[in-house]
Amino acid sequence: MTKTTITIDGMACSMCESHVCEAIRKVCRPKKLRANHKTGTAELLTEQVPDAEALRGTVEATGYLVLGIQSEPYQKRGLFGW
Repeated sequence: MTKTTITIDGMACSMCESHVCEAIRKVCRPKKLRANHKTGTAELLTEQVPDAEALRGTVEATGYLVLGIQSEPYQKRGLFGW
């Protein structure tokens, strides 16, 4: 699994979060997806590393500015997180 964090400028409300999530779902099929307008980020979990340029193009086409995309391996924690 891969955790990808997208730093986005221009999100101001929960509707902006919905627009960003909808755009990301068009590019890849994340297992989990969450956008937060307060922190200006969107986090997604996918089986494989998503195409960064496709993500950037899709999010920017909705009117938001992508400041950065960072992917890292993700390990699911156990019951107690140890």
